[in-house]
Amino acid sequence: MKNNSDTLVTVLTASLIHEIHIAKALLANEGINSFIFDENITTTIGTAFVDGYKLKVNARDFDNAKQLLLDLNTDE
Repeated sequence: MKNNSDTLVTVLTASLIHEIHIAKALLANEGINSFIFDENITTTIGTAFVDGYKLKVNARDFDNAKQLLLDLNTDE
């Protein structure tokens, strides 16, 4: 499969939506666009188990975004 820079890839999966929103804000502050997937799935399927919310970025931003999120976790 070709790695196209317009391809969205998952940079973070979390079971709590606020973690995704915090990461999205952090990436936005660094100029990286990100997109939340599965945010509304709980309203679609009620209380069924959700595998996690996903934050995706363009493939060309993946390495930078992943490093920013790793740096955030090591600063705690």
